[in-house]
Amino acid sequence: MTKAKMITFYIVVVFVLYTIITAPKRSAELVEVGFEGISSAAQSVGDFMTELVN
Repeated sequence: MTKAKMITFYIVVVFVLYTIITAPKRSAELVEVGFEGISSAAQSVGDFMTELVN
């Protein structure tokens, strides 16, 4: 099972590096979208907690 995890990890790393090298602009856009999603989720949790306290 551990070997399968390591192989999967290496495949993901190679894919990410390949994507960054071949399409850096698209990769930057995907990272931006990801951070916007995380920021939106954090904002929603903050709003929920604020309403819960009030």
